[in-house]
Amino acid sequence: MNQPDRNDYDSPWKQAIEKFFPDFMVFFFPEIFKDIDWNKNHDFMDKDLEKITKDAKLGRRYADKLVKVWLKSGDLIWVLIHIEVQSSRESKFSERIYVYRHRIWEQYHVDVASLVILCDDEQNYRPNQYSKSIWGCELNFTFPVIKLLDFEENWIRLEESINPFAIVVMAQLKAKQISDGLQRKDWKFSLTKRLYEKKYSKQNVLELYSFIDWILALPDDLEKTFLEELREFEEEKTMQYVTSAVRIGREEGDQKGALRTTRENAIEALEINLDISAPKDVIIEINQETDMNKLKEMLRKAFKASSLEEFRTWLKS
Repeated sequence: MNQPDRNDYDSPWKQAIEKFFPDFMVFFFPEIFKDIDWNKNHDFMDKDLEKITKDAKLGRRYADKLVKVWLKSGDLIWVLIHIEVQSSRESKFSERIYVYRHRIWEQYHVDVASLVILCDDEQNYRPNQYSKSIWGCELNFTFPVIKLLDFEENWIRLEESINPFAIVVMAQLKAKQISDGLQRKDWKFSLTKRLYEKKYSKQNVLELYSFIDWILALPDDLEKTFLEELREFEEEKTMQYVTSAVRIGREEGDQKGALRTTRENAIEALEINLDISAPKDVIIEINQETDMNKLKEMLRKAFKASSLEEFRTWLKS
């Protein structure tokens, strides 16, 4: 299938966790959710995590999030959330989780909870501890693990849930299971319809659709069919959230593309007309222009200018 290369689920998971963090916690870790004081702001500390773990050569990091939350007891805690999305075993996965956890503690000296979501498709792959021992010195680090494959056994629960992460899990599972284009299109349409049926706000519909769109990517012909079906559905619901956003996004993309092309044409016209390489200051001046009419004037002037100084003087005026 001519499918866009979107098998890396890192970005959409990161975005979903940031947008719906309380929903994430109550869906996957309800007991921990109860301990957190949600009246206080939680802060994402991803840049801190990057600095702390940048030289830990233990394999690629997948959608790591470091979140600072307050407990109802008044204590501060750092939550390391690690989303494992690769479909094969990683020999040093548990060691990596331990190293990250230790480095965070070493930096801030606060309790750290390492929470792992496993999105791979290997049923028996469930790493949840890291152990070492020598001469009576023992280390045994365990961490809670959620395996998305387990949700397949209770699909009805996912369908009935109003938690946004029920949609996320369904989309993730189908993305892993289905490679046939028509089936992916049908599931993408079904899950997108569900966003409206669950009566999410417009903003939440768009946020969740962004996740669905990323991991259930379709080739161009099927994407066109999908959007047409969705447009008809949205018209019936009089809720044209997604298709309007897609249209606006395309129009903005087309406009940006036209501006870029006109800038490039103006620079090339000047170089051909005067048989020179356009100097940096002139290129900067042209590339900073955002008005299409003015760019078209630049293009015409570039063709007609008798010298570089004449063109510069015209730009300044």
